[in-house]
Amino acid sequence: MRIRILGRYVHAPLAALAAVEAVGFGLAFLAAVALRFEEPLSAVRRQLGPPWPRAVLYSAVMLVALFAFGLYSSRQRAPLFGLAVRGAAGVLTASALITIAFYVLPDLWVGRGVLGYAAILSLLMLLVTRFIFTRVIRDNIKRTVLVYGAGERAASSISSLRRRSDRSGFTIAGYVQPHGEPAIVPQDQVLPPDRLREQCERLAIDEVVVAMDDRRRAFPVRELLECRLSGIDVTELPTFLERETGRVRIDVLNPSWMIFGDGFRRDPVRLFSARALDLVSSLLIATVSLPFIALTALAIKLEDGWSAPLLYRQERVGFGGRVFHVLKFRSMCTDAEPDGQAQWAQEGDPRVTRVGAVIRKLRIDELPQVFNVLRGDMGLVGPRPERPQFVAELSERIPYYVQRHYVKPGITGWAQLCYPYGSSEQDALEKLQYDLYYIKNHTLMFDLSILVQTVEVVLMGKGAR
Repeated sequence: MRIRILGRYVHAPLAALAAVEAVGFGLAFLAAVALRFEEPLSAVRRQLGPPWPRAVLYSAVMLVALFAFGLYSSRQRAPLFGLAVRGAAGVLTASALITIAFYVLPDLWVGRGVLGYAAILSLLMLLVTRFIFTRVIRDNIKRTVLVYGAGERAASSISSLRRRSDRSGFTIAGYVQPHGEPAIVPQDQVLPPDRLREQCERLAIDEVVVAMDDRRRAFPVRELLECRLSGIDVTELPTFLERETGRVRIDVLNPSWMIFGDGFRRDPVRLFSARALDLVSSLLIATVSLPFIALTALAIKLEDGWSAPLLYRQERVGFGGRVFHVLKFRSMCTDAEPDGQAQWAQEGDPRVTRVGAVIRKLRIDELPQVFNVLRGDMGLVGPRPERPQFVAELSERIPYYVQRHYVKPGITGWAQLCYPYGSSEQDALEKLQYDLYYIKNHTLMFDLSILVQTVEVVLMGKGAR
């Protein structure tokens, strides 16, 4: 089951888990204070002031760190040992950040002993909650869904959701076959269209998903209205797939859903918040990464010679279809495209230099793009900008491809997080579905969550090529 929080669909069990662990982290910090000072909290309060602001700060930093390591992702399917490793890395990272925060704000300082106790207690609490969640809760809290439709749309969309993460929030109770529609789904799951509300009550249905091949013929208005008034959710197929998969499925999309549905908005407040985030974050990244920029520049020069170009300027298509020059550290040989024809980057591409292989893996080659962000050509978060040649080809073959240019392209984005590096037309189609989801739902909080999750991509080297 998924709930909508700040404009985004969130897996309800994960939201509940985050709330429980937030309280647990705060209690772990308070327990650490009591253990370290061996006095009641009332006595500690007289020495250091109220401990709860420190506990709130500690809990918030812990949640952000664990979020960055993918521990609140619905796609996280690591075994318990893998979760323990990620949890330990998240707790250590959070402890380091909290230590820095306490040095910057000395009035909040409580000592290394408290942070040590708090880290140990937090990790133990995290292991307990994760064990209970993975063994008891995660697979037992799901919505029961009845699909109204048994034809091509139902078979090619809902039945094709074979990944465990895509089905983590629901179970299919059956497919209702409308009159005159051939059944393509498994016959043992096909139900008759009569007495829809009674069937829903008998099967304890939480939601009916309308997936008819032809809604102009025998659309069950009265039956669906009865279900809705009885407290059963009724959802269109594109909305259901968007909610459960985190992408907009192009094969079931129609323009009216985009025109009349929620999302796809450009309001002044959102534009201002996006630009403010771009400027502040880019300046911060540029300042912090100066040592890496200097070392990368030196390494490129030492490998290819002092006369070799340091940066790579390449035409990309940006907001509104305008072409700009993206800046990157050069990671390929200088004659990577001798004939001038654009080529997709491939796995183990021989054109990549030794230094280029390292900086691509660590995403350091992307750092100069912060200057594109400062200039306004790009945003920090958005669809990946593509070359004009690829855009021209893909726009002719893939429907709705030009719609990705209604927001600024970004250094990182939802598609980059959810799908590996794309190097084909099929990859472009898959990534477009995630890009459309971002364009439909982008908010300041969504951008911040993408930036935090990008930390995991960089640290784990996911998707780099």
